[in-house]
Amino acid sequence: MILLTALARIALDAGAAIRRIEAAGIAARVKADRSLVTDADQAAEDLICPALAALLPGTPIVAEEAASCGNIPEPGRRFLLVDPLDGTREFISGNGEYTVNIALVEDGTPTFGIVYAPAKGLLYAAAPGAAFRAIRAPEDAVSPDSFAPIRCRPRPSSGLKVAASRSHCDADTQALIDGLGETDCISAGSALKFGLLAEGEVDIYPRLSPVMEWDSAAGHALVVAAGGSIRRPDGTPLTYGHPENGFKVLGFIAEGAPAA
Repeated sequence: MILLTALARIALDAGAAIRRIEAAGIAARVKADRSLVTDADQAAEDLICPALAALLPGTPIVAEEAASCGNIPEPGRRFLLVDPLDGTREFISGNGEYTVNIALVEDGTPTFGIVYAPAKGLLYAAAPGAAFRAIRAPEDAVSPDSFAPIRCRPRPSSGLKVAASRSHCDADTQALIDGLGETDCISAGSALKFGLLAEGEVDIYPRLSPVMEWDSAAGHALVVAAGGSIRRPDGTPLTYGHPENGFKVLGFIAEGAPAA
């Protein structure tokens, strides 16, 4: 729990920086890839990366804002993936559905993951074989006692609960959801959907449009640690550390525990 608690502390500190900028007023601009960015994205990354470098010396860090400027280290067998502010559209909208995502990837698989929603004071954390949830404001202390275990729920035979992106639900993903039969669809922003799956609030979270590795890695670790699974849409394993395709994930299907 020492590493997990330290990663959580870094995410909470980043959340505090984001909240300060949020309170002062958000100014958004468009990056070269046409995605939105704010000063909070950069401020959070500027805090997270040095803290991770001190915590795990020598471990390469692939972080969204640095990567967008071409600063991409060779990931190697063990590296960190950082999305300092996942859900920038939700951040700008003021609905609070944005997260700080930090993942440790080993041999292509996310093993430790932190998904923190500063505006909601909601922290999800994952280590191999164990997933947790905690209620923590950015200024709160965090310790092993902070965490409550969570698990995916067994998949029901009917009436699936589905998580879908609030801002990025494309036609192919909607068609997949429609093909599941009678469902209760819950829309949410950012990596919060992985948290809903990990704590048994939904049964499946499909996304068939591309995302980046830093968008999904922490949530991937969380879902697997909670007893679920995540794979590519064709059923093959989803792996990480692919600079050859720009660290892009061409969709995934995340599911909870098998039927009991």
